[in-house]
Amino acid sequence: MALVLGAVLVVVVRALVTGGGGAGSDDPAPSRADRADCVPLNVTASSEKAALLSAVANSYNNTDRQVDGRCADVRVTSMASGEAAAALAADWNEAVSGPRPDVWSPAASSWAGVLEQRLTAADRPNLVPADRPSVAQTPLVIAMPQPMAEALGWPDEAIGWTELAALEAEPQGWGARGHPEWGTFRLGKTNPTLSTSGLNATVAAFFAATGRSTDLVSADVAAEPNRAFVQRVESGVVHYGDTTLTFLQNLAEADARGNSLSYISAVTVEEKSVWDYNQGNPSGDPATAGRGAKPRVPLVAIYPRDGTLLSDNPFLTLTAPWVDAPKQAAAADFLAYLREPEQQQRFTDAAFRSFEGVPGAPITRENGLLPETRLAVLGPPPAPVLAEIVASWTDLRKKANLVFVMDVSGSMGEAVSGTGRTRLDLAKQAAEEGLGLLGAEDTLSVWTFSTPQAGERQPFRVVVPPGQVGASRDQVQRVVRSLEPGGGTALYATTRAAVEQVRQTFDPNRINAVVLLTDGVNEYPPDNDLDGLVAGLDAEDASQVVRVFPIAYGEDASLDVLSGIAKATRAASYDAGDEASIRRVMTNVISNF
Repeated sequence: MALVLGAVLVVVVRALVTGGGGAGSDDPAPSRADRADCVPLNVTASSEKAALLSAVANSYNNTDRQVDGRCADVRVTSMASGEAAAALAADWNEAVSGPRPDVWSPAASSWAGVLEQRLTAADRPNLVPADRPSVAQTPLVIAMPQPMAEALGWPDEAIGWTELAALEAEPQGWGARGHPEWGTFRLGKTNPTLSTSGLNATVAAFFAATGRSTDLVSADVAAEPNRAFVQRVESGVVHYGDTTLTFLQNLAEADARGNSLSYISAVTVEEKSVWDYNQGNPSGDPATAGRGAKPRVPLVAIYPRDGTLLSDNPFLTLTAPWVDAPKQAAAADFLAYLREPEQQQRFTDAAFRSFEGVPGAPITRENGLLPETRLAVLGPPPAPVLAEIVASWTDLRKKANLVFVMDVSGSMGEAVSGTGRTRLDLAKQAAEEGLGLLGAEDTLSVWTFSTPQAGERQPFRVVVPPGQVGASRDQVQRVVRSLEPGGGTALYATTRAAVEQVRQTFDPNRINAVVLLTDGVNEYPPDNDLDGLVAGLDAEDASQVVRVFPIAYGEDASLDVLSGIAKATRAASYDAGDEASIRRVMTNVISNF
């Protein structure tokens, strides 16, 4: 996928998560945010800690603390680190990205370097402070179902990227470790242009290829033996994603069905996420803690012997014109509050390590974690080298065999309030931009569907036949721009046919998938068999599954039906109920490839 570090298309709509309910419901009083006499402080935090940080901010807002004679009201918004870096580099449009941050807390300091690199390239003033104090830490780990990890020698044997790369290349797969029933080694990994765990895992793989733990330079990224090693790691990927939650939720659902070992063999996540999963709370949201059942097969954390990176959760008070002296003082006071023992315990109780790296009570072997392990911590390379790593990933990542299916039924011609455009207009723009992110070597076919029109026997049309994206990019753009709405929604028949098309061209060395965008429910009486469709999608051999990534577009789309289709194929569904969000959603969907 042609996603380079400085050119990710990101359109984000984010909701404020401070204030009563949800993350703040554990506090004794409602938030007093939005008081006119207080200094407002907007904090944009990485998604895995935003809910917890919101709860702590709520507590802060309910204290009587004052800074220079004024109270401060902290409002926390959630945004993935890569998305926030892109939004800040693009001069932060509040209409699409929400409140402009005064403080940015990405998951790792690497993103600060990424932002600096982008701003320098655009000849714009630097917004990143030199001081980057940590709020809490959590290392990147390789999470594996416990029986699989034990087959590799966990917890006694040191395991790293080298062992996993060898297992991925093993023709017998898990059979080489005495478990042919587990099939091939399957890795879950997020997109490094959006996700910290994906970025850290890609950097760690390059370090492992060199055999060093410091001083990664451009020549290392360009060296063919190193690139071959990283490509071998990527070869085991089942699909990518914008967030690790996709993998953890799918794994939890597989575990509930009793087949957790058939989905993925390993997933690169942060240590904290292993604890959350094992507590039955894959999202890590404090508001949902204790509600889910613990998995029958827990995850355990492998701390790569050849090195890992820390998510150090820096607290970055931006050096921006809008961050005036009162905001700077409020930020300093909130940081001091976050680092006090009481607040630090809230982080360590949630399985973060303290800002000094000290593990708390949840980090135990019983929880799948090894607090006594001496971490081989890798220092992130300089920002220019990071950019080269991500640029190289677009060449080394696993390629896709993809059918993109777009609903062109009559309802797609409805106007979207406040935009002056129709649903189809917005969807066409999103599709053109999203598909433009695919790599030249990816295989793509484009279909449209509605109920059959005059003279048609099928409710779907192959408007761009299968071919490599590099050769068909102009045709794809031309065809997508010319689409017009009409007819009803033949959802089930089209999904069935698209999956069958991918099965006929199935390539075990690619991510074989269907992306399906629809704004409605099935309106095609000749095929109303949802149960039969779902049953036919769930391949017994996990290595042969065609993953379906549906997009529920608009309020009338059947999200429950589409989610069921995605679950049957061990994929993910996406909700674009707000039609104006379709460009962001399309970017997130395409990040799976």
